[in-house]
Amino acid sequence: MGRRSSSSSGIEVRVHPRIGSNTIYPLEMGSAPPPQPPVQYPREAAAGSFSGEVAPFHQWKPWLVPAFIAANIVLFAVTMFVNNCPKNSSSCTVSFLGRFSFQPVKENPLLGPSSNTLEKMGALDVTKVVHGHQGWRLITCAWLHAGIVHILANMLSLLFIGIRLEQEFGFVRIGLLYIISGLGGSVLSALFIQSSISVGASGALFGLLGGMLSELITNWTIYANKLAALLTLVFIIAINLAVGVLPHVDNFAHIGGFFSGFLLGFVLLIRPQFGWISQQTYPPQYHTGLIKRKHKVYQYILWVAGAIFLVVGLTVGLIMLFRGVNGNDHCSWCHYLSCVPTSRWSCNSSATYCSASQTGNQLNLTCVGGGGGGRNHTYFLSNPDNDRIKQLCSQLCG
Repeated sequence: MGRRSSSSSGIEVRVHPRIGSNTIYPLEMGSAPPPQPPVQYPREAAAGSFSGEVAPFHQWKPWLVPAFIAANIVLFAVTMFVNNCPKNSSSCTVSFLGRFSFQPVKENPLLGPSSNTLEKMGALDVTKVVHGHQGWRLITCAWLHAGIVHILANMLSLLFIGIRLEQEFGFVRIGLLYIISGLGGSVLSALFIQSSISVGASGALFGLLGGMLSELITNWTIYANKLAALLTLVFIIAINLAVGVLPHVDNFAHIGGFFSGFLLGFVLLIRPQFGWISQQTYPPQYHTGLIKRKHKVYQYILWVAGAIFLVVGLTVGLIMLFRGVNGNDHCSWCHYLSCVPTSRWSCNSSATYCSASQTGNQLNLTCVGGGGGGRNHTYFLSNPDNDRIKQLCSQLCG
């Protein structure tokens, strides 16, 4: 510790070395020095970063993300219970599970329930949303899964991404980010995929990835190795979106969820500056001169822009949806964002339905439209209900 004395002024000046500051504090002569402000040590980078230093922010104990995972698993078990494959199908996969056994692999390769069961449980069906006034399906579809493979992949992703984010930002912000991103994914999916049902939490998961990217951008000044973190995160996002061009994958839900989360991240995941945080920890007798603002100007600009674009986007999307607009009519190439046809697979998404005729105890079904057009089969059933006919049609023409 250094000391200088000035005989002309009668003022003693003591210099206290401190990390990150060379400020000199004048004191009254003969007074004891005030306690040194606590030194702030950098810790591991916040969620969304892969290296760097951030200020010591509050750490939350995660409970909401584990609750989301448990809710998804419970709903999948309930869906399989309602499905009851042995009652409705002659051949079930993993039949020893009894009522919880899966539909035939030919009908559902993801090892799960029938599409008819998913529809009853709340899958996204545009016809029911628009004409049946069942807008709640835009939310419920994100809590349903098409099979054990589907839910396993999504819940592992939610575990690794969501837990860390909730530790850093708390359950309120991450819960809002997850749910609103899921809604954004459902809206875009409903605008462009109107011939089949859609389920899954992937839209909400992509919203978390989008939030991680915007968090890195809006809190850019608190990170070290910024470019490496940005490139790594962009690479992960690009790979996941690229998988969405495979058939039977709803990439519109991924894209809608990602951009919803990206915009919402600027609003919910904003961090204060280091300097402002340090000032809050100083004792009142310390006066460092310049008072730092809590956030930088560019953070406020991104906050306002993100909020405006998110509200406008969701509002316009919902209005178009409930007016019965088909996004493909206004964008002739957009369907390639969800599926790119190759010599190995087709992207035919035309609706498949059946023509049914009943003669005594014989039910004759003929596929109309889709890839199974013209295929027919006779079933020995007396007075089958509509749900049973839909399920048989799905098995025959899927």
